[in-house]
Amino acid sequence: MSDNAQPVYGGRSGAGVPQDVEARMSDNAQPVYGGRSGAGVPQDTAARMLSSLGERRNMREEIIETLRGAVISGELRPGVVYSAPSLAEQFGVSATPVREAMLDLAKEGLVVTVRNKGFRITELSEHDLDGLTELRTLIEVPTVRRIAEAGVRGADISRLRPLAAGIEDAARRHDLIAHVTIDLQFHLTLLGLAGNEHLVEVVRSLRARSRIYGLKALAERDQLVPSSREHAELLDLVEARDADGAERLMRRHIGHVRGIWAGERA
Repeated sequence: MSDNAQPVYGGRSGAGVPQDVEARMSDNAQPVYGGRSGAGVPQDTAARMLSSLGERRNMREEIIETLRGAVISGELRPGVVYSAPSLAEQFGVSATPVREAMLDLAKEGLVVTVRNKGFRITELSEHDLDGLTELRTLIEVPTVRRIAEAGVRGADISRLRPLAAGIEDAARRHDLIAHVTIDLQFHLTLLGLAGNEHLVEVVRSLRARSRIYGLKALAERDQLVPSSREHAELLDLVEARDADGAERLMRRHIGHVRGIWAGERA
């Protein structure tokens, strides 16, 4: 693992960072667990995140979700090579599930394998980000409008409310990995109401390949909570069957990601 590489935390629920791992960490290393830079690792971070998602994940799924969130948020730095054994030490698990998780992320285009070294986080150009944003806008905006026009059952709105609240809570706690993970779950669940599972998978891939490099800067300026509230506002519009309002808000929401978050590189 590079001397400047940032460690990633977020393994099994209730697991802290092994003391011997902390002792070997570079003085300049910044912990990546979704909390404030330089703070200790909260033992209940993974548990809170999984509780917000509404279901218990197995260890491998936890690792994949945490690593994916770390890549999307920029906590795992683009261009840096991370080894599976080093990451596994911080999870307190063997290297096998971490290596398998990284191979899954390689299939998603988030990392590339580096022979005998580990995995390099892929870098995206401004052109790449523009292309991903354009595709998301073409798919997500009209789909959300169609969902609002058709109407949504109260049970589905109730299922989405805790996710919207979880996104805002993660923003308030500066828990970036939880924020990204719950945000992905919220939008995929909402889009799933259109009844097109192929559309959902396409959007899942587009969102996973995006980057939100400015997320930490927004959190540090306390600007992440206001934008996070847009999820609850979107649900209000969908519930009221305000198709025009839902379309405008969804378009603006995606614009935030590209114009503010993704464009502000840490």
